[in-house]
Amino acid sequence: MNLTGITNQTTVTSVAMRSGTLVILFALVHVVSDAVTNMLSPLLPTLQKQFSLSETVLALLVAALSFSALVTQPLFGALADRVGHRRIAALGVIFNAILFSLIGIVPNVYVLFGLILVGGLGSAALHPAMASMARTAGGSKPELAVGLFSAGGTLGIAVGPIIIMTVLANYGLSVTPWLMIPGILFGILMFISSPVEERNTVSTSRKFIDLSLIAGPVGLLALTGILSNVAFVTFTSAMPLWLVHSHGVSYDSTLIGWTLSAFSLAAALGGVAGGMISSRLGAKRLIVISSLLALLPLNAIFFLIPGSVSYFVMVILAGALVNAGMPLLIVSAQDFSPKNAATASGMLMGFSAGVAGLIYVGIGRLQEGMGLVPAMSIGYLALIAAGVSAVIAFKSRQPVEIDFTPGKILNCVCSPCINQNIEAYPFRTYVP
Repeated sequence: MNLTGITNQTTVTSVAMRSGTLVILFALVHVVSDAVTNMLSPLLPTLQKQFSLSETVLALLVAALSFSALVTQPLFGALADRVGHRRIAALGVIFNAILFSLIGIVPNVYVLFGLILVGGLGSAALHPAMASMARTAGGSKPELAVGLFSAGGTLGIAVGPIIIMTVLANYGLSVTPWLMIPGILFGILMFISSPVEERNTVSTSRKFIDLSLIAGPVGLLALTGILSNVAFVTFTSAMPLWLVHSHGVSYDSTLIGWTLSAFSLAAALGGVAGGMISSRLGAKRLIVISSLLALLPLNAIFFLIPGSVSYFVMVILAGALVNAGMPLLIVSAQDFSPKNAATASGMLMGFSAGVAGLIYVGIGRLQEGMGLVPAMSIGYLALIAAGVSAVIAFKSRQPVEIDFTPGKILNCVCSPCINQNIEAYPFRTYVP
């Protein structure tokens, strides 16, 4: 009997189970964190009434959140690549949960701006670090692992509006500080459960951020993410205002929460589905097709009765199609720059969404000048440019020549290495 083979098989199974558990934990942490961070969108009508704000100021609130929580992610990704993903991610989760749970008790709009700008940094810290950790835990299926992790965030965006609107309707905003408790507990659990990183998984590059990432294919992928997220943030930020102003929906109506939740939940499922079928369609084809098809349900919603079955069907289709290619963009960026995986992740997960949030300030101005529906339609047209950018990005990818000499250590965890069925570790691969 080959006891060695049995032992090796058992060890591999145990590692796989542990890796699968870690991916699920990371996804759950992502749910909790993004649920707290994304309370702002459904509260925009309430904040507008409470502080007598114009739509431009509301757009500036969205932009402030985008800058602090998203645009700065590559900086925190670079920091995580150097000091360790585990500690940066845990601190980010806890810091984010504490500050954003205070959004319901701010005395004025100036404190609200400060809270968003400072508290968003915690979200910026956790996303690129955890994306890199999820990809590593995913082993030979990085697309699925990152898809599940990404789905956790979009699921958090989905349940966040339901939670905050339920709290608003039943208890008022004064109880929001209690929402920090799950984030603190999950942050501690993640830190305890995650394996300690080896020294050779930490980047030793003298450059804090490699600017070649921006000029190369990773930059083009980030541009694709920016354009896709323009459509995403246009829906999540303008749809509550469209329901209130165009259809007379009450500012505290649960329809607002259910609309945003259905869209975000569908986006989560779309990301997972995209990761599962990418091996058949190919990343480029899936990204382009899903981006173009999303235009149909996004614009069809304007002609439907809010709350009807057809309305929610279009909302779900729009969410799934807009986000279907995002995990593939993240994994592709990590493949392009394996030694700076967290930095690349930050560019796709945060920087792209953050810049989209800043662009939304212009959409907000258009809303005041030409109306909600025309301005939203213009925002959705960015999906066409996203498809074009994706085609250019994947065409610019240079083939990687890999020396699979037995006994050689490769500084690579990209898909070609994984497809060779060799033993892979974070940022190093041993060829047997």
